[in-house]
Formats: sequence, C-alpha cells, structure tokens
Amino acid sequence: MEADGKTTAQMQDEEIIQKGFQELLNDYLATKHRKKVEIITKAFDFANQAHRGVKRLSGEPYIMHPIAVAKIVCNEIGLGSTSICAALLHDVVEDTEYTVEDIENLFGKKIAQIVDGLTKISGVYFSDKESAQAENFKKLLLTMSDDIRVILIKIADRLHNMRTLGAQAQNKRYKIAGETLFLYAPLANRLGLNKIKQELENLSFKYEHPEEFQSIVDKLNETATERDKVFAEFKAPIIERLDKMGLKYNIIARVKSPYSIWNKMHTKKIPFEEIYDIMAVRIIFDPLTPEDELNECFDIYVAISKIYKPHPDRLRDWVSHPKSNGYQALHVTLMAQNGQWIEVQIRSRRMNDIAEHGFTAHWKYKEGGGSEDEGELHKWLQTIKEILDDPQPDAMDFLDTIKLNLYASEIFVFTPKGEIKTIPQGATVLDFAFMLHTEVGMNCIGAKVNRRLVPLSYKLQSGDQVEILTSKAQRINSSWLEFVTTAKAKNIIMSFAKKEKAANIAGGQKKVNEFFVKSGIKQTDANISKLCQLHQLSTCDDLYEAVGANKVILGDEDKNELKEKQSWMKYLTFSFVAGSKDKKADTLAPEPIDKKKTMMLTSNKLNKTYTISDCCKPIPGDPVLGFIDDNGIVQIHKRQCEVAMRLKSSFGNRIIAAEWDVHKDMQFPVTLEISGIDDIGVLNRITEVLSKQLSVNLIGINIGSKGGIFKGKLELMVHDSEDIKNISDALEKVSNIKSVFRD
Repeated sequence: MEADGKTTAQMQDEEIIQKGFQELLNDYLATKHRKKVEIITKAFDFANQAHRGVKRLSGEPYIMHPIAVAKIVCNEIGLGSTSICAALLHDVVEDTEYTVEDIENLFGKKIAQIVDGLTKISGVYFSDKESAQAENFKKLLLTMSDDIRVILIKIADRLHNMRTLGAQAQNKRYKIAGETLFLYAPLANRLGLNKIKQELENLSFKYEHPEEFQSIVDKLNETATERDKVFAEFKAPIIERLDKMGLKYNIIARVKSPYSIWNKMHTKKIPFEEIYDIMAVRIIFDPLTPEDELNECFDIYVAISKIYKPHPDRLRDWVSHPKSNGYQALHVTLMAQNGQWIEVQIRSRRMNDIAEHGFTAHWKYKEGGGSEDEGELHKWLQTIKEILDDPQPDAMDFLDTIKLNLYASEIFVFTPKGEIKTIPQGATVLDFAFMLHTEVGMNCIGAKVNRRLVPLSYKLQSGDQVEILTSKAQRINSSWLEFVTTAKAKNIIMSFAKKEKAANIAGGQKKVNEFFVKSGIKQTDANISKLCQLHQLSTCDDLYEAVGANKVILGDEDKNELKEKQSWMKYLTFSFVAGSKDKKADTLAPEPIDKKKTMMLTSNKLNKTYTISDCCKPIPGDPVLGFIDDNGIVQIHKRQCEVAMRLKSSFGNRIIAAEWDVHKDMQFPVTLEISGIDDIGVLNRITEVLSKQLSVNLIGINIGSKGGIFKGKLELMVHDSEDIKNISDALEKVSNIKSVFRD
C-alpha cells in the first residue's frame, strides 16, 4: 500500500529516523550547552536528504548511524552543537556528491573544518601492500593538533561501529576489532574517556573471542551474590564513619571488565578464581567548597584507614599530581574482614566526571575552558607532532612508536630545582633527557639520580630527583634503542639508526663488489646468498650493512669457501627433486611441504594450505585467523597473538577468517607450565597421569624447587586444544599441584 507515493516500508523508516533525531534533540536540550537547536536540525535535514535511500548492512536507514554517533558525542563525551552537527554530517562528503565547500557555505567554517578532518581520515585508498590503517591513524593524529573534536568524533564513530559489528563479515570483524583494541581503546584512555575505552575493549574481546568472553561473563554472574555480600559487609563501617563526618557521598562497587579479567588471566597465567581484584570500591563525595576538595580526599583516607589496615605499598596519589589525561583520585588498598585486599578509589564528584568523560568534563567546571590538564594534553599532542614530522616509513615501526605513548602509565620525577615532570613508567634517564630537549638527549652521557651517578639505562622511579649530565663529544648511538622506552626518544634514535644503516649498506655494497673483483669470482645472486649463509645473515642488505659497519670483513676464507663449493653446489640444489636419479636434470621440483608446519583450513569456502606461524604456534582448536603475506602465503596466527594484533591494526585488508578442518591424525608440540607445593613423589605422580592414565607423549620435562614450591615446564605432543584441556584438568586433580597453564 502507498500513501503520498511512499511505501509502507519507507514510512516506517521515516518514523524510525524522526524518533531517533528527536531523542538526540531531547538529550542535547538536557545538557548545559547553549541551545542551538536550529543549526542541529538544519544539519540533520541536510544529512538525511544526502543519505536518503541508503541502508546499512544491518538493514536500517544509513542516517541512523550519524544520529547514533551524534548521541555518543552529546551524551557520552559531552560536546556541544558544533560537534553534534559535525557528527551528523561526518559521512556526507565521503559518501555523497556534496563537497566541503558546500558544508562551509551552509554551516560555517568551523563545522566544515571538522567534517573535512574526518573525511581526510578515511578518504584515501591504498594498495594491498600498504597499510591503510597506519596511514589513516597518522592523519587522525595530525588533525588532533588542528581541532581535538575531530578525534573525539572519530572515537564516537568507532564506538558505534563496534556496537553494530555483528552485521559485518567475520574477517572484517577481526580487522575492525583488532585495530580498535590496538589503537582506538588506548587513544580513548589517553584522552580520559574511560567508559568508552572499557566498552571498546570489551566489544573487541567479545567479537574476537566470543566463547572466552561468554565464559567470563557467566562466571561474573555466578559470583555476583558472593561479591554483593562482601561489599555489604565491607562498606557498613565506612558508611557509619563517613556519616559521622557529615559528608554527602555515594559508595559503589566497581567490577573489573571481562576484557581486563581475561587480559590479567593471560598476563599472569592464572585462572579466573585466582583474580582477587575483580571488585573495587569507589567513594564519590561532594566537597563542602572547591578549596576543601583535596583535603577532604585525605580526610576520608585517614578515616577508612582507621577501620581497615591499608597496604603500605599501594597508596596512589593522583589527587596532588593528576595524570596527563586529567585523571584525579586517591587509591588505597585495604584488608577486608575476609582477609581479601580491596582497592578503594576516593574521588570528588568533579574528579569522577573527569575520570569517566575525559578532559571535556572540565568545561562543566571552568568558565571559558583552559586548564592545567589541557596543558598536559597539549604537551602530549606536541610529542605526537614531533613523531609525525619525521615519521617511520615502515607502518609497523610507526604504530609501535605511537603505541609507546598511548599505553604507558606515568610517574613523577623532579628536576634539580624541584620542578615536577611527568614521564611514562619504565622510562630511563635517556628518555628523560630527550623529553627535556632533543639536544640534551643526543649529548647525554649519564645522570645523577638523588645525587648518585647512574648510567643512561637507569630506570627512573616516582619521586626521583634527576640531573642530566651532557658532553659535546657524545654521539647518538643506535644501541640506545635497547633500553629507551618513550616514543620521542625511540623515534629520534630510529631515525639516526636508519640513516646510519643506509650509509653502511651503500659502503658495504661497494666493498662486496671490490671483493668479488679481486677474488676473480663471478658476482651472482647465488654467491651473495652463499656469503649470507656463511655469516648467518638473512638478506643481502644485512650482508652489506655488516660489511659496511666492519662487523664482517671479507677475506681469503670467504674466497676459498666460494671456490670449493662452485663445482658441487648445483647438485645440492637439485637434491630436493623427489625420485630423480639424474642429478643434472634441468627442471627443479618445488620444495616439498613440511606437513608438521602446515595445516589444511577452510577459508571463504575454499580449501588451501597455510603455514603455521612460529610466533604463537597455534594448534587445532585455537581461535585463529589468516594473514596474506607479501609472497601470497597465508600465515595462521592465534587471534590473541601480539604479532597478529599488530597485523590487524596495520594490514587489516589482508586478514582472512579461518577455521580448523582437521582430524586427530597429527600431533603438535606444546608447553605447559605447572606449579605447586613440593613433596616426595610429585614428579612420579605427574608422569604417571601423563603416561599411564592419558597416554600422552611426554618429550621433555624441566622442574625445579625452591622454598617448598616447585615450578616447571612439561613439553608434550597433542592433537588439539581439547587434549590440552583434558591434560590440564587431570593434572590439577593431582595432590599439591596448584596451577597448570599453557605457555
């Protein structure tokens, strides 16, 4: 049936669209921003007309995506009308015939600049061998210095894409989830968007490891009643004490996210049951006056420390010294009645808003904007700009360098004059020198930390007083890469190292050419390969570099080796020909596939042979994905493999979905780590379970004992991950074995 020329489906779509936009307007009117409803309505009408008739993969009208992004920008990030308009318009230039000039004519220069920034991020196409993600991320960071709202809207766009990721094909899910976890979640964290960061992590985890995600959610639900009981008992005396102090406050329990739990299980190699900080307690109070805020944090700390014994090494004062993303809170860990350590986070209402919504929350508390925390953000953006001024040509190097700045926690150190400086945790003296100034870093020879002389590689601790020592004679050294940790230092040294490497390769190539001329041996690719093998080098560039740096000096020994092998080396090459009796045959068969290192998998309904990656050594049953390398060979990685994480973030268009399609006719080596209480006969019980009870092929065992505790590694041959689960379950039933974990 039609009405006014519209089908029922079209009318239903219009109803959904108008309802979604009205919800956005209602949300905006509930904020403290100036009410510019007219321009927001104008932006919606324009975007709605531009995207008319277009559908998303989920089947809903495309305009619902910009509306959803605008809602996130308004409600979850706290931005105003300019950003809401830009969010509504963010796909118009990229997906329709309208231009940035059209946007500027209708909505003004500022909205057009933001839309242009968002369009530039995703409006370029790349070949398979280039990293679209890395290039886009570079542009994303560059736009931050022009207007921080570009990156905030892009994060909102990514959040909505993650919330609707189920409509995408499986390989697309891996790509999008991988780069979200690797880049966007830490970027959201760096900007103080803690709630968004957690949701991005959990959604990435859910789509990459659905079974493990559901398992942790189920376990959290099963243990919820017990946690509620612990929380009720823990908070009762605190409530009594805070009420006596006359404070207005809320006390809530915060449960660790599924992704954080899973990450800790894998990092610490412990089961769910051994994670004791699943619950933390948060005290959020309203200070009597803004001036009393800091003092009241410490008053609460003193009060609750009289009820429960605090852990002496776990007081974190982010109140006096906020993190660079603006985070403020006082963290203390207390011993509860049941003997369990519980972290308590003490925050004012203002601090809590900033912790949840990032530096944009400052606009609620400061007139005209501008704050020390935004100053810290500006410093971070300047560091990013310095990296981008001399970007690494290799996408993976670039992402690794940026990642250093996104993931690092922070410590505070002091200059000789008592000035406080923020620096990433784990940073060295040399990192600090480069942070002060590039020239200081390049000429740094050491430092005095707390008036004691220390080397360049000394790792700084919070509270250290640092005096950098320099010398004009000092030269930057590529070996410094082994211990620097900050993005700025690493980038400067890498740039130097690459120039040095290029010079060494050029000089080395000249020396190699001279060697062949003087030796009277023909310079062929085969002979170059022989020299690489002789000196255990992978490529000819590695050989040239080593020769250029005088690490390898070619001489009579090399000449003799090449001449001796000239006469028979060709027969070695042909020894790979299966079943051929004629060693002089002029047709070379391909090298046979090593079945131990390959596996038949099903991908896109086609059966192909793939190579199994050595970095993570997946076995049948492990969640895996495929990556098409430069030679067209598909490498199989575990989905949680660190190398795979980087590949998803850098070369997502070369990721393919893969599933095992094998039977229990092959075995694979795995290593299990075990630990427990040492006693007589424990080793005998382990071998008895493996050999007699399970008939497992045990190929290696290494166990040591210290202080009544034993730890060891078992090397086994198994068919798949189900075998590992059965073995682990059986070993955990052996008396005095406390943990079994796959390496």
